[in-house]
Amino acid sequence: MQTNRFSFILLISFMFGSQLGCSSQNQDASAQKNDRKPAAAGRFYSDNPTELRSMLNGFFKEAIPRKQEQIAAIISPHAGYVFSGQVAANAFNQVDPDRVFDNVFVLASSHQVAFSGASIYNQGDYVTPLGNVPVNIPLANQLIGESSLFMFHPEADKYEHSLEVQVPFLQVHLKKPFQLVPIVLGTQSAESCRKIADLLKPWFNDRNLFVISSDFSHYPAYEEARAADQATCDAIVTSDPGKFLSHLDGYKKKRIPNLATNCCGWTSVLTLLYLTSGNPDYTFSPLFYRNSGDSKYGDKQQVVGYWAITVSRNFSLSDADKMRLLEIARNTVNGYIRDKKIPEVDAAGLSDNLKLHAGAFVTLKKGGALRGCIGRFTADIPLYKVIQEMAVASATQDYRFSPVQANEVDRLEIEISVISPMKKITDIDELELGRHGIYIKKGSVSGTFLPQVATETGWSKEEFLGHCARDKAGIGWDGWKDAELYTYEALVFSESELSGHKE
Repeated sequence: MQTNRFSFILLISFMFGSQLGCSSQNQDASAQKNDRKPAAAGRFYSDNPTELRSMLNGFFKEAIPRKQEQIAAIISPHAGYVFSGQVAANAFNQVDPDRVFDNVFVLASSHQVAFSGASIYNQGDYVTPLGNVPVNIPLANQLIGESSLFMFHPEADKYEHSLEVQVPFLQVHLKKPFQLVPIVLGTQSAESCRKIADLLKPWFNDRNLFVISSDFSHYPAYEEARAADQATCDAIVTSDPGKFLSHLDGYKKKRIPNLATNCCGWTSVLTLLYLTSGNPDYTFSPLFYRNSGDSKYGDKQQVVGYWAITVSRNFSLSDADKMRLLEIARNTVNGYIRDKKIPEVDAAGLSDNLKLHAGAFVTLKKGGALRGCIGRFTADIPLYKVIQEMAVASATQDYRFSPVQANEVDRLEIEISVISPMKKITDIDELELGRHGIYIKKGSVSGTFLPQVATETGWSKEEFLGHCARDKAGIGWDGWKDAELYTYEALVFSESELSGHKE
């Protein structure tokens, strides 16, 4: 049975929190450590740990499988889990659960109190029924000390649900320990959001995850909500703060019946857009949409909209970056083969791209013939360090060849393949020759071919798979047919490509 307008508004008020006026008095950040206790448990989600974990596991079981890599940020809803939990799980499920993050920044717009700037909780752990999540208090204090836009506002977190409801998803989904940086935005100023983004940019990198908490339209009818939410999503994925603000302003003028807001967390979303604006290395992807009218607990007369949107990082290297990596590889081979020493690399002089965590292969050729090739897929150390390790391994540990000798070093041609994260496939139609490398795993054995192998050999797809299964994994020509198959892409560059052929 559909609820009437009054009872629906009561339900939404219960699930989303009321607009309470609060004092803006600050509390000394050096006060006694005090963990932030859950305020939304028992209202927005179960306060029973077993029930909560079971509900979240159910959401993740039904979520869209991970199909994106290098997630930099997600936009996730913050309503009661019975309304928006499945949408939120779809967003979180795109994050690699095995990734190691230094910090998870959660940006949430205040529903409880208006104040200038943003409050960062720096008093203790963040607590949910699933346990404590440590807050990176030194980083919180550092940010607060850097700008008057950041502070600790005691009322900002006290009853705020929009940040808290994201934390149990992180606790269930992420397998590695992480620290939280909880930020509640009280500002209603676009310019303040831009300045906050500038302050956060040093941490918007591959070592941290950003979770942006926001619902979309509030209280229009079902179909009008769908139209409004699609338009808002379209504005967000442009990665253009100006277009997003213009969209919000334009919809106000349309005076849609009962539409209170297009995006209740607009300041948090806007801050994200200022982080990504003008940077082609980031791609926004709409993933999944529902509104409260799709839940058995809501009706279609007045609804609230929810989007799961991801921001992925597109890996690229400038020619200068490529030349620096090739230089590091050559210096490493030269130093190790001649002196048994790996030269030190001054990380301070490297671009951020060379410090990203990524897998890579180093290939050595002499006179056009392969002389060694070893790599690693694991992305747990900076790229420049991977290149050093693989340069030594390719020169000394490739079982197919004897170790490189000192009199060969100057005649070597070095090629580097920087590897994207792997994607498991179930159909070889997903394998594109020349674009994808293949990784075949069966039991404890595995083998791989880089993408360029298919181009260099002219093999068909079946030959590419057969040779890899037989010659690299050792499981026979048809072994790939009942093995695990993974594809990956590679950014390939060589000394001859960038600097001319070495004689």
